[in-house]
Amino acid sequence: MKAIIKTGLSLALLMCIGTLLHAQNTLTPDELLKLKNSRAVQLHPDGDQLIYAVYTPRTANEAPGGSRTSYILANLKTGESKPLFDEAIKGSSPQWSPDGKHLAFKMRADNAYQIFVLPENATEPIQVSDESNGVNSFEWNPDGTGFAYLSTTPYSAREKELKQRGYDFIYYEENIKNDNLYLIKIDEHFKQTAKVQITENVNVWDFTFDHQGQQLAYAATEQKLIDQRYVFRKIHIYSLETGKVSRVLNNVGKLGNYRFSPDGQQLTYTGALNINDHAVSQVYKVDLADGSIQNLTSEKYKGHVSWADWKNNKEIVYLAHEGVYPKLYTLSLKNNKRNLILDAGTNGVIFGTPLFTPDFKSFAFTGNTPNDISNLYKWDGKTALSKITDINPELAQTTLGKQEVINFTARDGLNIEGLLMKPIGYKEGETYPLIVYVHGGPESHHSNGWLTGYSTPGQVMAGKGYLVAYFNYRASTGYGVDFAMEGFEDPAGKEFDDLADGIDYLVENYGADRNRVGMAGGSYGGFASAWFATYYTDYIKAAAVFVGITNIISKKGTTDIAYEELYVHSGQPLEKQWEMNLKRSPVYHAHKSKTATLIYGGAADPRIHPSQSMELYRRMKMNDHPAVRLVQYPGEGHGNRKQVGRIDVLYRQIGWMDWYVKDLQPLDGPMPPLEISDKYGLDWDF
Repeated sequence: MKAIIKTGLSLALLMCIGTLLHAQNTLTPDELLKLKNSRAVQLHPDGDQLIYAVYTPRTANEAPGGSRTSYILANLKTGESKPLFDEAIKGSSPQWSPDGKHLAFKMRADNAYQIFVLPENATEPIQVSDESNGVNSFEWNPDGTGFAYLSTTPYSAREKELKQRGYDFIYYEENIKNDNLYLIKIDEHFKQTAKVQITENVNVWDFTFDHQGQQLAYAATEQKLIDQRYVFRKIHIYSLETGKVSRVLNNVGKLGNYRFSPDGQQLTYTGALNINDHAVSQVYKVDLADGSIQNLTSEKYKGHVSWADWKNNKEIVYLAHEGVYPKLYTLSLKNNKRNLILDAGTNGVIFGTPLFTPDFKSFAFTGNTPNDISNLYKWDGKTALSKITDINPELAQTTLGKQEVINFTARDGLNIEGLLMKPIGYKEGETYPLIVYVHGGPESHHSNGWLTGYSTPGQVMAGKGYLVAYFNYRASTGYGVDFAMEGFEDPAGKEFDDLADGIDYLVENYGADRNRVGMAGGSYGGFASAWFATYYTDYIKAAAVFVGITNIISKKGTTDIAYEELYVHSGQPLEKQWEMNLKRSPVYHAHKSKTATLIYGGAADPRIHPSQSMELYRRMKMNDHPAVRLVQYPGEGHGNRKQVGRIDVLYRQIGWMDWYVKDLQPLDGPMPPLEISDKYGLDWDF
């Protein structure tokens, strides 16, 4: 009888807590799926207008696809906003002309995207380009006389005929159609008058003009392979006057952005420290006269530089990430002195890459905070950031878990930083279920902003009573190259030990219930989740492995970034690491697992091949694991783009964690429901 009374009281208490949380209007999965995102696109040359994009997720009942994009024009003086395009114009990638009078954009014409221009005060756009394979990306020439653009090499008539007859065989990583760089001239009526193909037999990934329109810098590789883009891009300098490449820079390793100085005599770019550096981390200056390259980054810098541009011919402006906050600096070329001009740690906004006017007096950013997924901000370079949009006004009425920065000492004495989201109504001295979300990469990190998404629904879980942790384990960016290199030649080593130490820290200091811990992550975060489902199985009750590595050996033979993996992660060829790679693979430890393991991901993933998920699933099943499930999403790659897969991932993960972590259902009992379409919000006709 006492046991029955106790159970009844517990159920009553849980019902009261659930009622309280609902009354506080916590973030629900359905509400999360409706949240919009935004992006600053272009600041008008006069600094008074901003084009920005809003991304609206599709609903469960719409045709499968990605978010819908709308472009908005904001008047920064009056605060008014309106659609950039009339309904009849289905434009994308808008760009003002250098004088700010005309608007160019891409729009579909005859089943291919072409460049169009909407002249000042006009209502009808004029088609400029006429590429058979369409235009991928473009940029105005700063002199206003034309454009540069990328277009993919079209199939020949013979190739089309062979395909039509069924001879469309796959020649793996061969016969790839490269993206070529073109220049076109236009007249005063925006009609094309001349065209030059600049590149052939190489793939161009991106490009930019100098300020005078006399030079083009472009990054190219031999083939259009993502692996080559990651580690082998070289910056080429092309002279429009001579029609030739005047210089190929000796940049090494991963490459970020690049920009000409105002006078066109120098170039700045962001890139890796060396071939083994796994992320863009440094800022460089190039003297274009002799091609000499100077690293302007402080030695042993405890951060990562991600973007750079020019304030003037003598100063560079760059964006860096130091720990959980981005910072904006200027750097004097005269004395290499840097000056902090904007710090997210003090203004509370996790801002992105800045847009700014030539006079460096008007700025625009996309930003987020722990309580706001995405909005646009303006800044005058002196006072506080000013929010100019309210993309998701409903969030102001939503009760969210308090988020704070945490630090702990790992087992070898190294300090590890992270972020903790506390459950609604958190009280010291009480215990709570814990879920750890692990970032991918590992060349990535968590900033102290909005952390909730379809595969990492932190605020939803906080609303359900979970502690939610995000650790910047070693090998993360934002803490310097030395910290990032801690994972080099050591997969699933110290980096994942940090996660175990972090769990111990939260148990000892924040009331995390050691018996109710879950872990989820994608890509390298999926690797971590699989590692904890097997090697560190005593630490967690449930794991959600999203597009995760499970067998390092076979991953190296099936990924599309094999060279990237070799240079910045393994450091040595597989032949020298067979045993270590085997023992650092979750499949090697699958027979030990006492963790309920949900495995899911895209069925067309080129990065972490779907066979990685199959291998872990099969090894667990062959060892009679009672709680393992594999779900794959047709047509999806390394992460789900379509709303249908995102909806399923969100509800399936929450259900899995609630079942095994929060409710402590037995490992050898029934699994959560397989078919969960009742959660999707579908309108049924039957």
